[in-house]
Amino acid sequence: MPITIADVAARAKVSKTTVSRVLNGKGELDESTAARVRKVIEELGYVPSSRAVGLARGRTRVVGMLVPSLTWPWIGEVLQGAVDVLETERYGLLLFTCNRGEESMRQFGAQVSAKSFDGLLVIEPEGTLDYIATLHARGLPVVLIDDRDHQPGQIPSVGTTHHTGAGAAARHLLEIGRHRPLIVAGPERFGCTQQRLEGFTAVYAEAGHPIPTERILPGDFTIACGLDGVRQAIEAGIEFDAIFAHNDLTATGAMQAVLDSGRRIPQDVAVVGFDDIPMAAHTQPPLTTVHQPLREMGEAAARTLLAHFEGSPLPNRPTVIPATFKVRASTVVAQTVAP
Repeated sequence: MPITIADVAARAKVSKTTVSRVLNGKGELDESTAARVRKVIEELGYVPSSRAVGLARGRTRVVGMLVPSLTWPWIGEVLQGAVDVLETERYGLLLFTCNRGEESMRQFGAQVSAKSFDGLLVIEPEGTLDYIATLHARGLPVVLIDDRDHQPGQIPSVGTTHHTGAGAAARHLLEIGRHRPLIVAGPERFGCTQQRLEGFTAVYAEAGHPIPTERILPGDFTIACGLDGVRQAIEAGIEFDAIFAHNDLTATGAMQAVLDSGRRIPQDVAVVGFDDIPMAAHTQPPLTTVHQPLREMGEAAARTLLAHFEGSPLPNRPTVIPATFKVRASTVVAQTVAP
């Protein structure tokens, strides 16, 4: 049977309240009594429930995190960044997904009501933003990660530079002489899709090469939309010498369609993605892409929440971590190094 606080109290001949005070460092106790209680705790090997101790102190030392699904390829990097910070500061993480829709949200809501965590990190599941805003307004500390540029009110957030990242992709393609890019976009309802589209097309327009609408293809961030979209463009006779896909999965599908058509990458068609998920460095050829600072975003969001727990106000402006550009062999022919 596990040792309980009652066992400690009985052995030390004190009340359970006295044992609790010793554990939590609360209240004035005779030092000899406190020493006796600590000795009994050591002798019995009593380990207090971290949840019980946390509740006694008014804090669970647990952070909640709500995400759409763990199947999204970049969520693992964000999650790892947050966990690295939380574990270092001896916090736990309670993870929620929305894989089962309303049922998942009901379970999440029950944990919110039970005050199972001190604050919440959110990669917004679609359709939940108003609910999250309400929780924040009622006093739950919330930090959004990759807020998709349509947050209500003043919810603290951590994001990246989608517009300038896409602009960097456009400038790179122009520098290597690609004037007829094909774009495979993300879902229109996402703010990041609009930012990436505007950032890319603006650079081409400024360079005197506006992109006609026929070369802007709809997509949904999947491999299939890149594969099917580029195949249909080829069948329709649309001429292009480059592809900018709004994420790396779509770029992977686009590359396959190009190679299936007998064209070479990058000699005939240069391909650029967005995100820099781990697989991007291992495609054939390796994928040039806009690097989202995914792990850094998770770290920054977790630090923001923990700083708030220690008394710092939550920021009223988004924290923006710049995207960078990673050139690989899908746009530039690798140079042979002489032995």
